[in-house]
Amino acid sequence: MSSATNGDSNTCSTSLCLQDDLSIHAAHISEVHNVPMRVLIRPIPSILEESKVLSLIETIQDEVKGNAVPPIDVLWITGRQGGNYYYSFGGCHRYEAYKRLKMENIPCKLFKSTVDDLRVYLGSSTPDLL
Repeated sequence: MSSATNGDSNTCSTSLCLQDDLSIHAAHISEVHNVPMRVLIRPIPSILEESKVLSLIETIQDEVKGNAVPPIDVLWITGRQGGNYYYSFGGCHRYEAYKRLKMENIPCKLFKSTVDDLRVYLGSSTPDLL
């Protein structure tokens, strides 16, 4: 699928046009939750650009601009015995900025997923979620 950016800061393809602050996973979700940082599982190490993290820290701390930082997408998976698991794969720079600020919570869009969905990301490393 090819994509381009139109004059309105949107990313477009032949079948879909998204605002820059929306992801393909959570574009249909409007509800944002403040999720405790301690419950997020990030199984893939981040590769960060320090300048992006510092810029986000500055933006998050700004009372006017802070709300402009988009929430991260989180896979919400219920385990076999009812446990809740919250996996985050994207939003690396935002996550790091909130972590360095020692914030207890981070704005997230939760989308209900399954272990099969998680297996797409983790393959044979997918844990047995209880």
